[in-house]
Amino acid sequence: MRVNLISPRSPVASVTKRDKAIQFSRLSLMTVAALFPPDAEIKLINDSLNEIDFDEKVDMVGITTITCTAPRAYEIADRFREKGIPVIMGGIHPSVLPEEASLHADAIVIGEAEGVMNELINDFKKGELKKFYKSSEKPDLKNLPLPRKDLLFGNKFYREMDLIQTTRGCPFNCDFCSVSDFFGRTYRTRPITDVIKEIKQLKNKKVIFFVDDNIAGIPDYAKQLFKELIPLKIKWFSQASVIFAKDKELLKLAALSGCKALFVGFESISHESLKQVGKNMNRVNEYSECIKRLHDNGIAVVGAFIFGLDSDDGSVFEKTVEFIEHNKIELASFSILTPLPGTRLYKQMQQQGRIFERNWEKYTCGEVVFKPKLMSVDELQNGYYWARKQISSYGSIFKRTFLPNRKSLLFFYINLIMRKSSRASLKKTEMSKTERN
Repeated sequence: MRVNLISPRSPVASVTKRDKAIQFSRLSLMTVAALFPPDAEIKLINDSLNEIDFDEKVDMVGITTITCTAPRAYEIADRFREKGIPVIMGGIHPSVLPEEASLHADAIVIGEAEGVMNELINDFKKGELKKFYKSSEKPDLKNLPLPRKDLLFGNKFYREMDLIQTTRGCPFNCDFCSVSDFFGRTYRTRPITDVIKEIKQLKNKKVIFFVDDNIAGIPDYAKQLFKELIPLKIKWFSQASVIFAKDKELLKLAALSGCKALFVGFESISHESLKQVGKNMNRVNEYSECIKRLHDNGIAVVGAFIFGLDSDDGSVFEKTVEFIEHNKIELASFSILTPLPGTRLYKQMQQQGRIFERNWEKYTCGEVVFKPKLMSVDELQNGYYWARKQISSYGSIFKRTFLPNRKSLLFFYINLIMRKSSRASLKKTEMSKTERN
């Protein structure tokens, strides 16, 4: 059996060679690849990096897609199906809109693949594929087949950082997040012995990115994991809630185990805005102290902020940038509130008649697709662009990262890379606006 597993390219086009070089491979495809029989010939294809050969002789094509890549996924699927090649589609978007996705695929995997792949493969061999496959239970994370990292295409970045998952889901349930819906509002952990075994089998154990949506969703589990990581002498990065920093023991163990940076979802510096989207665990008045604790333990902060919440007015952009610079957050990630299908936010905005854009390519979290409450669409879009430009200015980069220690110098360099990419992206956007006008 010859199978191509494809990750469609993002509508946010790469504007520099560096953009392409630092793209992550989707761990989901490597995980799915491990569920096929040992004699299957499998190829992983990243549509952003690799040309797709639609004339290649394959028996099956599998495509994973999120909302903004869905149109490209459908285009790829349609072309293969025109040639009589069966297409299987999965991922968050097909899981929340299976009927839509089924117009472009022979079978849809709803939710996680582990519980259904054996049945799907057997049905495929018999020529009896069903329209939908959905497991009645969430898969046990014990003794999972290891992701097929040997299938990664030859790109320097992939050799320098390994991706590992220790948990699935998130204990929180924010209105705007599609993670809770996809994983069934559960938070499951892998046996720590399985995680350590996987790390020890890696060719490169120096730098690891734990792709968990919240690596410390169960603090006791995280503490034990970190203790087991200490002897391995690795460097690692992951995602966590800001309340991570309130547990001194957890924080200390994270630092000792090699944590160098955390992606933290602050989302907003307004308590009212956080309350409106169900992010009640965040306390704005505790943000600065939490950031300081992370920094004091040698852990850099990649702060995530959302613009366009219902309490946001035109002042939110400047206030957020000031907060980031004052607290010397090493890297900042901005997004525009986006009502992704399957979320409570989507249902709310749909009922309120506030969604005006249904082209999924616009759902990149960088374009306005709904009517804001206290701003116009243009104010929100332009404010987002202003914040990105401001935070990538030399002045802002120096304020946040030019400190006399090695860690900050690393993020100073990363900011310079991000500056080039951000400025090129904004310039391209401005040119597109001019052409349309």
